[in-house]
Amino acid sequence: MTGRTTRRNFLITSAAVAGGIVGSTALQQGNTNPATPATMPERVLGRTEVKVPIFGLGGAGQTPLSWNGKERDAVAIIERALQLGIRYFDTAASYGPSEDYLGKVLPRDRTKLFLASKTDERSRDGAWRELERSLKRLNTDYLDLWQLHHVSFREELDTIFSASGAIKALEEAMQQKLVRFIGITGHHDPAVIAEGLRRYPFHTTLIPVNAADKHHPRPFMPVVLPVAREKNVGVIAMKVPAYGRLFKAGGLAGMQQALGYSLSQPGVHCCAIAAESVKQLEENVKIAQAYQELSPGELASIEKRTARIWEESTFFRAWT
Repeated sequence: MTGRTTRRNFLITSAAVAGGIVGSTALQQGNTNPATPATMPERVLGRTEVKVPIFGLGGAGQTPLSWNGKERDAVAIIERALQLGIRYFDTAASYGPSEDYLGKVLPRDRTKLFLASKTDERSRDGAWRELERSLKRLNTDYLDLWQLHHVSFREELDTIFSASGAIKALEEAMQQKLVRFIGITGHHDPAVIAEGLRRYPFHTTLIPVNAADKHHPRPFMPVVLPVAREKNVGVIAMKVPAYGRLFKAGGLAGMQQALGYSLSQPGVHCCAIAAESVKQLEENVKIAQAYQELSPGELASIEKRTARIWEESTFFRAWT
């Protein structure tokens, strides 16, 4: 990559022409949309000093946001999310048309939002190519958070942190103000994510936080959360309902327990959950708006309910 100033100017100009705006690099606090019926609790995301609602919209999963040919449904969900006060939007270069769908709606509210995407490239040049593509698809000139996607093995860390590794692209993108913060994500091996946090001062990590993972032989919470707290890393919870598998017979009673459990873990700042429909989104947001931290007894009761279904509810641990 050469001509850093030229690259940034090109990307800014492209985004401005496509969207008619050039986004600010400051996230505005609060939501001024009069259609918002209530507000969600907010937390400061680690040492970013940015306050975000505890509930964010995920762009993956078995939902319209990641399905081709579902633009109308996806746009309806995104539009409703904005009306409900959601400001954290999570996507990735590999989530099908997700970035394209978000790019059709979010630009007009860009300065109010916290927009996160990811790259699964491990080389500097490969990551740069994905960033350029993500910015164009999202119709923006910067990301609030750019993350290394599903880091699963120690060998990947060695590649990422090599002289030609992806960390170089993340650093350069921050220097050029194309990216505000950088993070690491994973749902396979907690030791790898913890090692990544020890090796580099990432701003955030996105990891599984749910009551089923508690019973896994290598659970994420006791391995990653202490390291994140020590380094003041922002923690975003994923796999909160485990694609609904936590709600099978004998499991949790509903999203209130699933979301309450995840957000009551010390050091967790927010969660990203996808939505299959506008109705499901509205129900989840209502639960997030009413969130109150669960007591130790309530957490223990939820963990007991997942003891017999943890294996089928941690299926994502096999994904690499």
